[in-house]
Amino acid sequence: MVLKWEEVEVGEPKEGEIRVRNKAIGVNFIDVYFRKGVYATDVPFTPGREAVGVVTAVGPGLTGREVGDIVAYAGNPMGSYSEEQILPASVVVPVPPLIDHKVAASIMLKGMTAHMLLRRSLRFVEHGHTILVHAAAGGVGSLLCQWANALGATVIGTVSTEEKAAQAAEDGCHHVIIYTKEDFVARVNEITSGKGAPAVYDSVGKDTFQGSLSCLMFRGLMVSFGRPDPIPLSDLAPKSLFLTRPTMMHYLQTGDELLAAAGEVFANVASRLLRVHVNHVYPLSDASRAHADLEERKTFGSIVLIPDS
Repeated sequence: MVLKWEEVEVGEPKEGEIRVRNKAIGVNFIDVYFRKGVYATDVPFTPGREAVGVVTAVGPGLTGREVGDIVAYAGNPMGSYSEEQILPASVVVPVPPLIDHKVAASIMLKGMTAHMLLRRSLRFVEHGHTILVHAAAGGVGSLLCQWANALGATVIGTVSTEEKAAQAAEDGCHHVIIYTKEDFVARVNEITSGKGAPAVYDSVGKDTFQGSLSCLMFRGLMVSFGRPDPIPLSDLAPKSLFLTRPTMMHYLQTGDELLAAAGEVFANVASRLLRVHVNHVYPLSDASRAHADLEERKTFGSIVLIPDS
């Protein structure tokens, strides 16, 4: 499937809905997966699962949202690669006035994903833990490293280049491994004196999965949020490992959960605990180039699309 820029009719919001004119749109690798058919959806479709915009219309009888409100959303429904879109009012959160639109658009999905991974996935990351984060200079990886460092963890990060290594170190990685130059499994075992790490956060998938298991200590936790090949359950047995494949939306099933997660993310941005690197900004009409650059690993940090109008 290819991305095609075209005009469509947005329409008016129905009961429980709002219309939002997008100001900034976050780009995530899951958008590439949908475009390439890795994740199934009806076609044709509008990609994108993260945006910040201004409310331009409110559905009949709706309270709690007004025209002019600045709101953000992440997750469902898909369709943020658009100048305007209709959204359920229940999925948006208010954006604090001091947070830049591009920052907010790039932090919602990635930030709440980091919150889920560090604070909700089976066990909490705490002071004294050692964790391994793959793609440490990526959008989610950067936030994971910063947040885990603030929680008192020792953070080991893997990256592909010297430039990304410098970024990962700035983001709180105590040890940075350039996996194109050295064996990350050997380095993790060296850093941990052969004990292994209590937890690995692997957004890459099949190229790193087996190595990630080798990096874990006995009864360690493998948090996979990439695209690994199927593995036999027996691969976990030699160290009695735990494995989880979390999905952010399963941790945001109520309005209270959504507001709490987004609120903690925005508070950490406002306090500078989390620094958001919006390193790549493209016009919305040039989304195909953004996808190409992302797939070719030419980007690091966050990518944002800005509507042309």
